[in-house]
Amino acid sequence: MTAELARVTDNRTFIQKADLALSELTTGAGVLQTAQAQKFMRILIEEAVLMPLVTVVPMRAQKQLIEKTRFTSQVLQPGQEATALLESERAKPDLTKVELDAQLFKAEVRLNDEILEDNIERAEFRNTIMQTMGEAIARDMENVIINGDTASGVPLLAVLDGILKQASSNIVAAGQVPLNKTTFRDSMKAMPDEFLRDKGRMGFITSIDAETDYRDSVADRQTLVGDAFLTGAAPIAWSGIPVRPIPLFPETLGGGNETNMLFTDLKNIQVGIWRKLKVETDRLVREGVLLIVASLRMDVKFAEETAVVKTTGITVT
Repeated sequence: MTAELARVTDNRTFIQKADLALSELTTGAGVLQTAQAQKFMRILIEEAVLMPLVTVVPMRAQKQLIEKTRFTSQVLQPGQEATALLESERAKPDLTKVELDAQLFKAEVRLNDEILEDNIERAEFRNTIMQTMGEAIARDMENVIINGDTASGVPLLAVLDGILKQASSNIVAAGQVPLNKTTFRDSMKAMPDEFLRDKGRMGFITSIDAETDYRDSVADRQTLVGDAFLTGAAPIAWSGIPVRPIPLFPETLGGGNETNMLFTDLKNIQVGIWRKLKVETDRLVREGVLLIVASLRMDVKFAEETAVVKTTGITVT
């Protein structure tokens, strides 16, 4: 065998090894099958912070309706035997719908031949790639879910409006103060009473520093409760309602040191993910590079936007 033939043979073997390592990531011409798509969705949810708390909807199509039924006004009327209610006394349910319209997002990873050949994990490398991609995609999804704004100058965030932008019916101005008991009280008072019948379902979500500031203020109290919040990692609460720190909540609003807080039933946040998740592969032969392209479609809406209170002007230190 000549040196040139040996080199060509070695290169072909190398490419086969690389293609094999990458092909194990996918089946069916590079598209995830249903069971695998469900698993990838679980990776996204498990590696995120906010998504495990909200309602994640596996969408059956690009557009999906969330149907709501509620009575917004009085239903009972004084009755008389053998007499029907007047037309003006009849109750009419609110049958409005919320539409999830999944928008396309893509992620691309390029692996050169040396990475596939020399990595120490070898057969386990595909699992590492899938896991780390899932973690990174989940992080970026939450960024869009929270901070999305179609008027944003950041292309990723400009795809759709996130929950901070969508929350507009019930606004409370904290007045440029750190998170405190007055802020929580005012936020609760701003919530329409009909949505406060089961406070056990409600939650406050805000930035990490805002939650830390409030935890420190409680810990400053010379009590056993204060000591527990100083030394423990248990979620802090106000009036029995948990206060959850979410890493991607902004902390540079206003003059550069402000954040927001949302108060709602966290299951009211609907994140739709079209279940046709795809992971496709390609090879750039001349460059010696293998590509992994993941794509998904998602949207986020409140099932009932009037059941959300947004508090602005919370300073962080």
